[in-house]
Amino acid sequence: MIKYPMTVQGHRALEQEHEFLSKTERPRLSQAIGEARELGDLKENAEYHAAREEQGMVEARIRDIEGRLQNAVVIDVTTIPKTGKVIFGTTVEIANVETDERVKYKIVGEDEADIKGGKLSHGSPIARALIAKEEGDVVTVKTPGGVIEYEIVEVAHI
Repeated sequence: MIKYPMTVQGHRALEQEHEFLSKTERPRLSQAIGEARELGDLKENAEYHAAREEQGMVEARIRDIEGRLQNAVVIDVTTIPKTGKVIFGTTVEIANVETDERVKYKIVGEDEADIKGGKLSHGSPIARALIAKEEGDVVTVKTPGGVIEYEIVEVAHI
């Protein structure tokens, strides 16, 4: 059985998406299918087929979310003592050794990843290089553009 690590915020977001899909989208699509059915011949009824297709996608997503929530391992990093070590859920400030350009990333579960929002999946190359390292360590990350070295400036439990 696969376990899905996620932050408290990520777990809450999945619960909210599940509630929206179950309580808003599911009834809306059911109504749309009913209305399309009333239009007559189902073989050539584009509205009916579109609504059925969308319903299938929504139901698949609901099942996916339910499985992820059922197998979630929620990690609240704010309850873990700060050691300066990068772990799941920490926010890490890193500096490119060559350019001194700094960025901050939060290490999160795959459902929460959003590079533009500063959230890295724990399975990404940068996150894998950072996890278990400490403030002051220099890590080497292989990227499509070549090898980059980063220094871990700060690890925060926020």
